[in-house]
Amino acid sequence: MEPVLSLRALNRTALERQLLLRRTGLSAIEVAEHLVGLQAQTPHTWYAGLWNRIEGFDPLVASALLESRELVRIVLQRGTIHLVSARDCLGLRPLIEPMIERGTRSTFVRKLDGVDLDELGRFGRALVEEKALTFADLGAALAERWPGNDAHALSQVVRWLVPLVQVPPRGLWGRSGPIAHTSAEAWLGRTGSPMEAREMVRRYLRAFGPASVKDVQTWSGLTRLAEVVKGMDLVRYRGEDDRVLYDVPEMSLTSAEISVPVRFMYDFDNAFIGYADRSRFITPQALEVAPAFVKANVQWRLVLVDGFTAGDWTTTSAKGTTTLTVHQWKPFAPSDLDEAMAEGARLLEFLAPEDRHEIVAALGPSRA
Repeated sequence: MEPVLSLRALNRTALERQLLLRRTGLSAIEVAEHLVGLQAQTPHTWYAGLWNRIEGFDPLVASALLESRELVRIVLQRGTIHLVSARDCLGLRPLIEPMIERGTRSTFVRKLDGVDLDELGRFGRALVEEKALTFADLGAALAERWPGNDAHALSQVVRWLVPLVQVPPRGLWGRSGPIAHTSAEAWLGRTGSPMEAREMVRRYLRAFGPASVKDVQTWSGLTRLAEVVKGMDLVRYRGEDDRVLYDVPEMSLTSAEISVPVRFMYDFDNAFIGYADRSRFITPQALEVAPAFVKANVQWRLVLVDGFTAGDWTTTSAKGTTTLTVHQWKPFAPSDLDEAMAEGARLLEFLAPEDRHEIVAALGPSRA
């Protein structure tokens, strides 16, 4: 019989492995590699994800790593943009490619008529390696070569055929720029060896485990990983719902009784997105609140209290003052609210160091 892990034990262990119990002395590259990438769908909010995890985090250091090409932003897991190290960019992209191909074929390839995909890949690569291009500019150039075809579909098929990285100034701290792309090989000046599926699973478990096969598949976007897991030397547990959960033998579990700090999570934090079953963080109350955010097309920024979703946070700026509002879905305990206000003050110092700061505690979600 496999040991049964309580929800709180899974919560505490996940917080530990996500570097959210205490801030680490690891570098931004080391954290990105430990987490197997941070989702970086927006150009800047992922900086708060690193701030949550790294002691004394300096966003300009991470920004400089993008400029020096040691960190890159590229479409990877689930077909979404991730911040990864150069090494993981070259290793993960070939492994993830079948998922990107599957989505691209079903959505865009069927719109093309008379286009040889090998030629499209070569032509598209030559274009972006000559000059970094936005998808609009890339599509326009491809449509000249293949007239009568949808320019957007042509550019999106190239995104599958050629690993495209977003180049700075897009994503730099305090700056922005067009969403322009070149190939990973041209940007990094080298090629790499594809990561093996079992290595990806092992690294996922070190950062997210214990977890189920379905969890790994949801996080990665890949399918048929049960056979990969079956051939690995892993520890087995069961959740309270009787799901089989796997873990790497060298990783320990965290006590369910350990106290945890309040955390202000960024909008696409992997801690939430990295599971099929998100109950180790997401409460039933959060599921009740979620439809209002979906309806408003707003990605929530969640507040964790005692390790679980208890509220969300928003910021507004006007006339040199940035205001952070802590939206308590239910009233926090006084000590938790005090801790949230103190952590919010630190977050404001990070997000808007030149502004005046205000912190407001409100009852109810920011979207209702």
